[in-house]
Amino acid sequence: MAVTANTALTYNNKVIREDLKEMYALLTPDKTVFQNLVGKGKSEAVLHEWHEVDLAAVDKANRVLEGEANPATDAPTLSVRKGNYCQLSDKVATVSSTSNASNSAGDTGKMAKQIVFKTKELKRDIESMLLDNVAANAGGAGVARASAGLPAFLTTNVSRGATGANPTTSGGAGGAGYPNAAATDGTLRALTEAMLKGVLQSCWQNGAEPRTIMCGGLVKQKISTLTGNGMVRNGVADEETLYTAIEVYVSDFGTLQVLPNRFQRARDVFILDPDYLSVDWLQTVKNEELAKTGHASSRLISGEYTLMVESEKANGIIADIDGAL
Repeated sequence: MAVTANTALTYNNKVIREDLKEMYALLTPDKTVFQNLVGKGKSEAVLHEWHEVDLAAVDKANRVLEGEANPATDAPTLSVRKGNYCQLSDKVATVSSTSNASNSAGDTGKMAKQIVFKTKELKRDIESMLLDNVAANAGGAGVARASAGLPAFLTTNVSRGATGANPTTSGGAGGAGYPNAAATDGTLRALTEAMLKGVLQSCWQNGAEPRTIMCGGLVKQKISTLTGNGMVRNGVADEETLYTAIEVYVSDFGTLQVLPNRFQRARDVFILDPDYLSVDWLQTVKNEELAKTGHASSRLISGEYTLMVESEKANGIIADIDGAL
């Protein structure tokens, strides 16, 4: 169909405003599952220390004579001194005075918005490092201090692939000190319910009562395909809806919520009791103004913190899992 002569068309109009919404979409994920689960505490030194107590093994021969004159003295029940180093993390936002004064779409170029974005980015970094398989490091000249991640603490309730090995602590075989060597990653393997049951049974045997299974996305989908009696799907089936996701696992030793976490290693499946875990802060996250440089201003968002695992026996790990298998 022909167009009438001299009709004004959008193709020739050079001053049409761009279709740019004032609202902006922040699609990058920032939900930090682990930090939301565990406690928040206070550290008062760079080396953060706590005590872990284990009761003596059960004595099945604990029978004594009536009227015994000289009962034997039992070994004292003493605590083990554990620790982890605090690490310092930061983000810096720098914005020119011109950008801060400009009326930009969504105001993303303004300092206030940059502070919000950098704080969220810092929180994501912290989540990932708390769950990484790294040993603690005291730091030094030119070397940043490092907080050991959760996998570097877990030695009791574990299931590892071939060639996998437990982490070690600076105090030696007794488990005292801080994690001085991370776990050795083993051969990747497929997740089975038998592995899950095995670690849960070990947790129970050692007095733990975990209530959370935390894993990566692919493993979460794998768990949803398991068909054991303990699998509970969230929702009631009807004609219009198909429920395939496992949200709760009812085990012989308690009910556990299954939570996916974007920021942990894909190969690790954690069995957690959050009551025995916390992020302890030497310096809570703060926003400080840095020295102005010419026509630009900068803000420093920083925090100093460490992971405290009050009892590693309260938690477990199924390591070396390939969610694609």
